[in-house]
Amino acid sequence: MTRHLAPLGPYPRAVSERLALLVNPTSGNGRHRDAAGSVLARLGESGYDVTRMEGRDVEESAALAARAVQEGYQALVVMGGDGMVRLALQAVAYSATALGIIATGTGNDAARALGLPLRRPLDAADVVCAGSIRTLDAAQVGTEYFATVLAAGFDSLVNERANRLTWPHGQLRYPLATLAELRVLRPRPYVLEVDGERRELEAVLVAVGNTSSYGGGLQICAGARPDDGYLDVAVVRPIGRAQLVSVYPRLFRGTHVHHPAYEHRLAKRVRIEAPGIVAYADGERLGPLPVTVDVAPAAVRVFAPAG
Repeated sequence: MTRHLAPLGPYPRAVSERLALLVNPTSGNGRHRDAAGSVLARLGESGYDVTRMEGRDVEESAALAARAVQEGYQALVVMGGDGMVRLALQAVAYSATALGIIATGTGNDAARALGLPLRRPLDAADVVCAGSIRTLDAAQVGTEYFATVLAAGFDSLVNERANRLTWPHGQLRYPLATLAELRVLRPRPYVLEVDGERRELEAVLVAVGNTSSYGGGLQICAGARPDDGYLDVAVVRPIGRAQLVSVYPRLFRGTHVHHPAYEHRLAKRVRIEAPGIVAYADGERLGPLPVTVDVAPAAVRVFAPAG
C-alpha cells in the first residue's frame, strides 16, 4: 500500500482509514508527552480517523496494540522509543496493519535505521501522513520479535548491572555500569551455531542485528540492512580494557569494523551459548543464554521516507 497524502492540511477521503496512536507517556523522561495532542491533530488533518491509546504499563500497552490489529486498524503508530517499537512489533508482525514510529525515546535505533526524524514528533507524523511504506524483516527469538540488535556479551552485562543499580536514576546508570564492567572484563567461552555451522570461541561480545545500531547509534552491526533477508552477526574477540575504550568512539562511525578483533558475517539462523550472559534485544531483557535467533523475512510494513 503506497498512498500520497499531503503532509499538512486536510486531505479529503471518501472512506477514512483508521489509525491507532499508541503513546508511551514516560518516553524520553516524559519530555514529549504534551506533543501527543499535536501529533494526533496532524494525523487527523491528513485524513486519518485517529484513536489515541495510552496504556498504564507495558502489559496494558501490549494489549492495546494487539486490540488495534485485531480490530482491523490500517495503521498502528507508536510514540516512544525502541521499547515501544518492539512492543508494537509483536502485534503487527505478519498482519495487515502498518507500523508508524514517532521516535521520542532515548535510543531510537529503529527509527534511526529508517532515516526517521528523532525527537521531532510533528516531523515524524508527517512521514506517516506522506504514506510511503517499506516492507522490512524482523528478527525472532521463539515467539518474540525484535527490530534492531540482540546483545549477548559485555554490552548486555552492562545492561544487567545498570538495571540492578538503585542510584543514580535514568541514563546516568549506564556510564557507572560500564566502568564497573570494564574493571572485571574478561573473555567468555561461546558456542556459536551460524546456519548449522558450529564453532567454539572466546569473545567479549556477540551481537545479532536486524539493523546496524543499538544504544543510541552504536553501529555494532555496521552495514546491516533490515530488508535483505539476513541477520548480521558481530563478534568481538578477546580485547583489553584500554583497547575496548579506544574503539568505543569508532562504533558511532562504524569504523570499528577494521579492528582485528572484530568479525562479521550474515546468517539466517544463529544460536548463541555462553555462561553467565543474559540476552537483551531492542534494549529489553530477553533472558539467559542460550538463545536462537531467526530472521523473519518481510515481517512488517513500516512508514518510512520515500527512497
